[in-house]
Amino acid sequence: MPTYRELLAQVKQEIAEVDANALAGELASATPPVLIDVREPDEYEQGAIAKAIHIPRGFLESRIEAAAPDHDQRIVLSCASGARSAFGAKVMAELGYTNVASLAGGFSAWKQSGNPWSEPKVLDAERRRRYSRHLVIPEVGEAGQLALLSSKVLMIGAGGLGSPSALYLAAAGVGTIGIIDDDVVDASNLQRQVIHSMDRIGMPKAESARLTLTALNPDVEVIEYRERLSSSNIDRILAGYDVIVDGTDNFPTRYLLNDASLIHKIPVVHASIFRFEGQLTVFKPFEGPCYRCLFPEPPPAELAPSCAEGGVLGVLPGIMGTLQATEALKQLLGIGDPLVGRLLLADALEMSFHEVQLRRDPNCAVCGEHAGSIEYIDYDEFCAGGAHAAAH
Repeated sequence: MPTYRELLAQVKQEIAEVDANALAGELASATPPVLIDVREPDEYEQGAIAKAIHIPRGFLESRIEAAAPDHDQRIVLSCASGARSAFGAKVMAELGYTNVASLAGGFSAWKQSGNPWSEPKVLDAERRRRYSRHLVIPEVGEAGQLALLSSKVLMIGAGGLGSPSALYLAAAGVGTIGIIDDDVVDASNLQRQVIHSMDRIGMPKAESARLTLTALNPDVEVIEYRERLSSSNIDRILAGYDVIVDGTDNFPTRYLLNDASLIHKIPVVHASIFRFEGQLTVFKPFEGPCYRCLFPEPPPAELAPSCAEGGVLGVLPGIMGTLQATEALKQLLGIGDPLVGRLLLADALEMSFHEVQLRRDPNCAVCGEHAGSIEYIDYDEFCAGGAHAAAH
């Protein structure tokens, strides 16, 4: 039986190796290779080559397909000294990869050659446990979880839609959640607003939501805005947020939010509910339609009663709010196919979902081809019948 050294020498005869300086040149080229670091987490945390994808050697076979789906692309494996990466390169060849090399001398040779490296941002042990189900998803992983922890989402309302959405965003590890709501918890809210409880009746909703979210996940910072969104405060409140989750139930706020999101170029995950029906879409500024593209003028009040007037099945906002959280996470992670230019229609009685394609209106007053600079208007007057008020 061959010794370990003999087996390693034999493997190195069967694979390709690249030295540190040659790899540096490849990484600086227009078509850099996929670099996979196969060291253990404690080794990786002490320093790594920039843009290296970390897949510990024990997980290489099960995770490489997600990291490098093209079996013919250039891939370089690195470890501490070039041994584990050599064995990994041999396994990848057996899996059908045709252009794999091992970094000769590993990360040690890379540093000794004077090439740049840094200590990557990593999760501590406690966060690895908390977010372990995210970390094993290739589309999220450690880099994605770190991105979530540094992201900021603004919730417009802590009601039926905002409750489930905020709960799941906090559980997912969104680092900062802002909540704007000037209302207090009422007994009639508890049929659907699951972020609140009986002992908080009379408490400001923003405060109640903060207590629930921080108890669920201490990683999350919750910023309370106990005020009504208006033209005078919206620029201050929106500044710095990555995504807005819209749980409003009135048209003046929807139009105001639409115009402000275009000014600040922040995507809005919008949902609305009524009785057994819900709607969901993503308004991404200047990439898809905006709210005014769909509704240039607000509908008459009698055609758009509120939930207080028409009612809503308690579980429906849970469904739609959870879908909002899903779309918000996709925006933050830059993954999947977001509902930009698509309207999802849900019917809880039929338990059916339908999709409608949406298009930008080239004549839209605020995002159209000839729209000027956006200025806030009297949105209450606009929605009360002043539909021809100036929009820009």
